Amino acid sequence: MTYDIAIIGGGPGGYTCADKAAKAGLKTVLFEKAFLGGTCLNRGCMPTKSLLHSAETYTALKHAADLGVNAGDVGYDFGVMHRKKNEVVEKLRQGVAQLMKAGKIDVIEGQARVEGPGKISCNGELYEAADIVVATGSKIASPPIPGKELPGVYSSNDLLIGDGVPFDSLIIIGGGVVGTECASIYLALGAQVTILEAADHILPLMDKEIAQRLALILKKQGGKVEAKAFVSKIEGEPGNMSVTWTDKKGNEQVSTAQGVLLAAGRIANTDDLFAPGAEPEMEKGAILADELGRTSVEHLYVIGDAKAHNIQLAHVAEAQGTNMAALLAGKEPPMDMRVVPNCVYTTPEVASVGLSEEQAKAEGIPVKCGKYLTGANGKCLIENTESGYVKLVAHKDTGVILGAQLVCPRATDLIGELAVAVQQALTANELSSVIHPHPTFIEMIHGAADLLRVE
Repeated sequence: MTYDIAIIGGGPGGYTCADKAAKAGLKTVLFEKAFLGGTCLNRGCMPTKSLLHSAETYTALKHAADLGVNAGDVGYDFGVMHRKKNEVVEKLRQGVAQLMKAGKIDVIEGQARVEGPGKISCNGELYEAADIVVATGSKIASPPIPGKELPGVYSSNDLLIGDGVPFDSLIIIGGGVVGTECASIYLALGAQVTILEAADHILPLMDKEIAQRLALILKKQGGKVEAKAFVSKIEGEPGNMSVTWTDKKGNEQVSTAQGVLLAAGRIANTDDLFAPGAEPEMEKGAILADELGRTSVEHLYVIGDAKAHNIQLAHVAEAQGTNMAALLAGKEPPMDMRVVPNCVYTTPEVASVGLSEEQAKAEGIPVKCGKYLTGANGKCLIENTESGYVKLVAHKDTGVILGAQLVCPRATDLIGELAVAVQQALTANELSSVIHPHPTFIEMIHGAADLLRVE
């Protein structure tokens, strides 16, 4: 079979690229070795958020009496939580399959391999395409820790696929997005949770102030958070695990729990992807490419987590998939990749976009900041939310919004308005001139902008 475009990987980047390419009139084939939707839909974003919603609902009902609501004895059913999660995943997966069918896109199930320019093999068959797009995503990183292969040591896949794993106590190695979101789930369900993060603070890729606030909130919720913690070994058996680590003062510590979650990040998934001699230039398993995804091999492109130095977010892959389809159809890529919102679905949520105050100062940019606290927002008070804030970073001289950091309810929804503000170079005056509805969480944005207003 011969196609205009062949896409390897059916995650957000891959299926979006396929959909847009087909709509542009390109004959398209999509290869996926597991399930359509990739990591995000099947064992990442969507199952995590489903479980978080269940856990947060349980927490809200436990405190219903504070609102004058008698909910009686409140409990949770771990199995039902995961059945609901599985139903959500299956429905979304069917939606992607229907999208591919509607676009008359050929979907091939199996491990695809690039054999050479314009040639892909899969299931013993050879396919040809004018252009090949790699969208194979990422896989779980496996740090060199003795004992990591022991029973009782789990990955996020183990916790999110199927019926999950219940714990009364859990040690999480890694305080990034996966680690903190899983911590929020199990803390809400009453488990004892310890986070061990090797960097200076949890969420090492985000603003330090955000990380410090979230760490305080997690501790208030009953968790233990240890930064600059270097794990040396894991021992034990399921139900009785121990982790030996060194604290920031150089002292050896031992933490015990029923299980251990390895959440030390993700790396490009390019295993068995290229035949010998067909590989493009790569770096530590990731594919090197320019800003448009063009690799060192002509007519071979890459988008999403498989691309070296790429931001590992589903919405980044999706945007790159949209741009790639346009590029290969001879059109102007429509998505602006300069401004990327970052979201963490902890309780409360965390989100950021653009420059932080610390980053701006490091670049020599004069800034002024406006911070609006959740304690001053009526909606937050009504809903008994954790203490947090909306912080805007603006250029000191022009008032242009350079970035924003949020720790508050619905932060992952609110950040969309601020992404527009940064992308369109709006000033604090312009942002604060827009009437925001009351009472809402989003009026915190208006409040923060108003603090920066220049009369």
